[in-house]
Amino acid sequence: METWWPQCGLHLALLLTALILYRAISSRRYGLRPLPLPPGPRVLPFVGNIFYTRDMTHRGLARLSARYGGLLHLRVGRLSTVVVSTPEMARLVLQVNDRAFANRPASAPIAYLTYGRADMVFAQYGPFWREMRKLCVHKLFSHRRAKSWAAVHDEVNDLIRHVARYTGSVVNLGELVFNMSMNITLRAALGMRNEGEDAAEFVAIVQEFAELFAVSNSTLADYVPWVARLDLHGINRRMVAARAALDRFIDRAIDEHLAHPKPVDAADADMVDGMLAFLVDMPGSADRVSTDSSAHGHGSTLRLTRDNIKATIMDVMIGGTGPVAMIIEWLMSELLRDPEEMKRVQNELAVVVGLHRQVAAGDLGELPYLRCAVKETLRVHPPGPLLQHEAAEDCDVAGWRIPKNTRVLINVWAIGRDAEAWKDAGAFRPSRFDAGGDEAETDYRGGHFHLLPFGAGRRSCPAMQLGMHAVEMALARLLHGFEWSLPSGMAPGDLDMEEAYGATAPRAVRLCAVPLPRLSCPVV
Repeated sequence: METWWPQCGLHLALLLTALILYRAISSRRYGLRPLPLPPGPRVLPFVGNIFYTRDMTHRGLARLSARYGGLLHLRVGRLSTVVVSTPEMARLVLQVNDRAFANRPASAPIAYLTYGRADMVFAQYGPFWREMRKLCVHKLFSHRRAKSWAAVHDEVNDLIRHVARYTGSVVNLGELVFNMSMNITLRAALGMRNEGEDAAEFVAIVQEFAELFAVSNSTLADYVPWVARLDLHGINRRMVAARAALDRFIDRAIDEHLAHPKPVDAADADMVDGMLAFLVDMPGSADRVSTDSSAHGHGSTLRLTRDNIKATIMDVMIGGTGPVAMIIEWLMSELLRDPEEMKRVQNELAVVVGLHRQVAAGDLGELPYLRCAVKETLRVHPPGPLLQHEAAEDCDVAGWRIPKNTRVLINVWAIGRDAEAWKDAGAFRPSRFDAGGDEAETDYRGGHFHLLPFGAGRRSCPAMQLGMHAVEMALARLLHGFEWSLPSGMAPGDLDMEEAYGATAPRAVRLCAVPLPRLSCPVV
């Protein structure tokens, strides 16, 4: 027994050495040597690039990419991250290798908050995700649905009515457009107006979920898993309480919808109505699911549970409220900082619509320069500066190895300011998108990889059309109905343009401005 172990150990060592030599020789002979990882800062033992975590913002990552290239590798603890910062690398990831990067990363807290990834945003790419996306794109968030929804028209009217009440005074425009966006999303999702105790309860739940999503997306436990068990900040307790509150509220809402069903195509049907047709415990749902072709253009096999509906509603509330408000607030900020651009947008409105009536939805297609200003805002202030993907398999991108389960961040902010892709990349210049401009053919819907505010490929934003209709309608009414100026004593160059960091990059300080009436008719 005493001599057996040393001999066995020696044999194992010789066998291991032989296997390593065989692998090395085979790799050289048949060209199987693994591709290198993308370049990046030196990876330290055990901790990796933990000292770069403070640079994990869109601006910090843009600085690192300027040094290491358009494909940047970082490793913090156990987690590998690749950052994409140029249009060509974005094309290789989102178009050439679209399927390989069609997953979204989800930390353990996010998986819990989404009922085990029961939503569309974090669901793994597969049959369920494909059916859910078809339902969202063709039914729940379609452009036709957006234009017919009374919610957009009504809530924009309320916004304009509130501004008109305070003409000549300083108004907190940022707060007003955020409330408008919340109200539109609330009505679209649940058919509920933002008034009364029920609405206040749900808004509080949404705000708690939004905070938990933000914390869960940037926690140390994402990189060092054992930290999560300590729950140093009480996040786990908050998540349990938040999900229990959402369960109670949405279950009640579903029961109310089941008690008073509406046709899916009804003018006042909301997203819950649209999803109930696929609910597995709804009477007659099996027959409807197997034969209903209205949502997809063919028979659908989609089956939804209450957890699917809860998680999807929270996707809509969090993803639909902030970005719409943020785009409007940043565009108004840029125009207030550049009075000549403000004048050009308002002159177009005066010529196309006149000052004797209000802007109607049908006018939006006749306002090309307003849309140029929107595109330029999406370029310099994308609503999601870092879009998250995850490698579903080992992949080769431009000769670099992206291992399976690597987190991939598309730095949309850096791509929109890439000096090699854009002339005057640092300037706010909407005319670049105008007829005859150098970007006249560029669109933001995912076909041009130097402008990706809503992503591209399979994971592009399904609610883009709904959100942009609300953005254009609100902006047209605000800019057509009022002259805008900064508070007394403030010059355009004094306007604070700092941004807050997070999943989105809104203004750090809400925009305040002074409206004056511009029309010869009532604004509402």
